[in-house]
Parts: sequence; C-alpha cells; structure tokens
Amino acid sequence: MNAHKILIVDDNAMNVELMSFVLEDDVFIVESASDAKEALALIDSFVPDLILMDMHLPGMDGLQLTRFIKSNLSLRHIVIIAFTASAMKGDEAKMLDAGCDGYLSKPIDVDTIAATILTFLPGGASGAAV
Repeated sequence: MNAHKILIVDDNAMNVELMSFVLEDDVFIVESASDAKEALALIDSFVPDLILMDMHLPGMDGLQLTRFIKSNLSLRHIVIIAFTASAMKGDEAKMLDAGCDGYLSKPIDVDTIAATILTFLPGGASGAAV
C-alpha cells in the first residue's frame, strides 16, 4: 500500500510536532507549513492527498487558503480538513462553505486520529466530523 501524503498547515509548532509524531509511519508521509505562502509553495512539490488546515493562520487565513486551493482546477482534488479549535455555532458551516471536506476539532485523540484521517481519503467514509 502506498503512503498517503499529508500536509499540516498550522502556525502552532506544538500542534505540528504532535500531529507529525502521531501520523508519520508507513501509512502517512507528513510535511508541514506555518502559513499560506509556505503551504502553496509546498503543494506544488509535495502534492498532498490531504491537508489538515488550521483556520487561524497569520496573513491569509485557513478559510481563504481553502477557497484559493478549491478554486484551482489542478488542486481542487486535494482533500482539505479543517483542523481547528473553533467550535462556535456556525463555524462548521463556514468551513464547509469555504470548501473544506470535513473538520477535526482540537485537541485531538492521539489513539484514533490516524484512523479518523483515513476515513476522509478515497476508499473511506468521508464527511465525518470529530
């Protein structure tokens, strides 16, 4: 089985370190970016299968970056999962309206996060929120 490529876009180094540690194995190859500019530069060379997108990024936020990616014909196939602590009423709808394919709330459950992410990839039952 080929490893899935995951791009974590988050400006919080501790979140990136934890997610990378939990996900890096024979199922996932993980890269990270701390802002939209870095993410866009990586997307061209790394070509992720899935992006874990923090919504609160410096400069261009996660919603804007998601809209940009999903408006690009050559990138719109990439699965984007909102990876956020935002749990206010209406936040999920904003994320989905921007083009996110689902969302995962912070903090994560390290015991189940890898299996949950797999459900969003082709062959899994996507659309679940955790």
